[in-house]
Formats: sequence, C-alpha cells, structure tokens
Amino acid sequence: MTLGTSDLTVSPLALGGNVFGWTADEAQSFAVLDAYTAAGGNFVDTADVYSAWVPGNAGGESEAIIGNWLRSRGNREDIVVATKVGQHPDASGLKASTIKAATEQSLRRLGIERIDLLYTHRDDPHTPVEEFVTALDELVREGKVREIAASNISAERLTEALEFSAREGLASYIAVQPHYNLVSRATYEGPLADVVAAHGLSSVPYYALASGFLTGKYRLDGGAVESARAQGAARYLEDPRGPKVLAALDQVAEAHGAELASVALAWLSAQPTVAAPIASARTVEQLPPLLAAARLRLTAEQLALLDSVSA
Repeated sequence: MTLGTSDLTVSPLALGGNVFGWTADEAQSFAVLDAYTAAGGNFVDTADVYSAWVPGNAGGESEAIIGNWLRSRGNREDIVVATKVGQHPDASGLKASTIKAATEQSLRRLGIERIDLLYTHRDDPHTPVEEFVTALDELVREGKVREIAASNISAERLTEALEFSAREGLASYIAVQPHYNLVSRATYEGPLADVVAAHGLSSVPYYALASGFLTGKYRLDGGAVESARAQGAARYLEDPRGPKVLAALDQVAEAHGAELASVALAWLSAQPTVAAPIASARTVEQLPPLLAAARLRLTAEQLALLDSVSA
C-alpha cells in the first residue's frame, strides 16, 4: 500500500507508539515492535508529545524508545517512521520556528537523519498555512523530512494548504490522520473525506478501536477492566449506538471465527481513502487480532450491517 501520491509503501496496519513510555516500558515496547515487524509490519506511528500526560514524563518518551529500538535492531531502512509536531508542551503550535525546532528534537530522540512522514499534529488557527507549509517544505528540501501529512485538520484548512502547495510548487500533504472508527464517523466522513479523495490523499485513522471499546472488553454487563483507557472507552456505552455496534461485531466475528478488534479494523480498512488504521498494543499478546485484520475480508452484507448500526 502506498500513501497518497508518494512512494512510501506501508503495511496495512500502522503500529501506534502512544503506549510506549506510558503503559508499556522499554522492554515491553521492544517486544511489541519486534513481534509487529516479524509479522511483516513496517509502519510505526508516534509523536513528540507522547507521553507528556504521564506524571514524571516530559514528552518524547515514545520517540526515544523507538529510536533505541531502531539502533539496537539495525533496521532503520526497513521501517517507515511517522511522527508529529505541534503539541509538545515546549513546542506547541505551527509557527515556522516551532516546527523546525520540534523536528530537530524528534530527529535527535529518534536517532535518525530523516523522518519518513511528519505530521502537523493539530491545526493552529493562529498561523497562516503559508507559514507552516513553507516551513515543512524547507525541511523536505533539507532532507530532514521525506513526506508531510496533517492530523486533526478541517476540510477547509486542508484545502487551503493543498492549494497553496500546488500554487507555489512546495511540498504537499500526502495523508491525513483523522479520529475515525465505527463509533466516531462524523468527524471524517463528509467534507474532510471528500477533500482527501479529490486530491488523492490517504487517511491513517487514529483511535481505530475507540480506545479499546471496539475490542468488546467494555460491556454494559461487564465488570471493571484494568486499563488506562477504561474511562475513555466506557463512554461509548452511553451512546445508543455503542451496544448495537458491539452486537453487530459479535455477529460478524462469529461468522469469521475472528476477534472483534479484527472485524472493527477490517471495516475501517474497507472504507474509501483509508490506507492503514493505527492501533497500539501494550503487550505482544494484544497484537495477533490487530494483525489479523489485514487478512480479513468482510462481505458486502457484513459491511452494510456495520454501516447501518454505526451510522
């Protein structure tokens, strides 16, 4: 699978690095990365802010762990490294100077000479697209970044950025990273997805499993689950669609002899413009159902069922 109009070839599941340095220490993170790549995965997603929200962390912990792993395994050329700038506590926003300084810090922590895919983590309405697109283009021209992408951006600002890049002959976004899954569809489907499709971009959705809700381990009749994401996942039970989506996932999963996570990711992968959903694993044992999604083909009837209960 190639991303957008680029020549970046990525596996159908991106491994999320948000848990590295948070719920997974370095040894656990190395084990997950080893298992993911042993299964054929090559697309690792992180951000400079991961995981500044953890007491005692400053941000950059995930990047540092991934960098240590790349050096210890000697496999830099085999891995597509994606990271994001713009939300680190010490480098927030998309001013040109902020983007450049944050990118230098990410390169240092990752221990690499070039970032394969650099995202602007969140749009900065106080900075014109001309400023941040020009800064990103300079990083590409300097060989510090291979391709650029945008996370958490509106259809309007994405269009503005793409049009400016085309008009000035500058590096252009090739992908977006939206919040998109079976129980969170409205933020992506519609104008944003239309712009992505019209310009030949790819989407790489985050929260692909809705903070674990779509694994099925959070139920109305279930007990408490030991997880740092339990509160975020449980809120989907308050949505009338939540239990209906789980019931439909149960039905489809049973038909395939698959786990709910595999079905939820397979539905997402089948959506127009989606190249590789992002999913994270704290332990090696959590990886198999995520990887299995790439081999799972849902029927038209099953896709329609999941569409109807989640619309």
